Amino acid sequence: MASSPKYKVFNPSGEYVASCKYAEDAAAVVALYGDGAQIRTSHSKRDTVWIEGEECESAANSVDFVAQRVSEREYNQTI
Repeated sequence: MASSPKYKVFNPSGEYVASCKYAEDAAAVVALYGDGAQIRTSHSKRDTVWIEGEECESAANSVDFVAQRVSEREYNQTI
């Protein structure tokens, strides 16, 4: 049985717009929405792992960078 998507994407208005299994895919969606778009590991704001426009690099520049940061932040959430 397939697992449900882990990442939730919210547009700059805070509306839930997508769910993705992979952080790279979530990064691509966030890049389309631009500043203020978020990736979360749940629907709760406290589980935000990326906010476009508040990072040192844009998701549009490197989805791999986003995936690395998201992974690091997820790990820190579990500690």
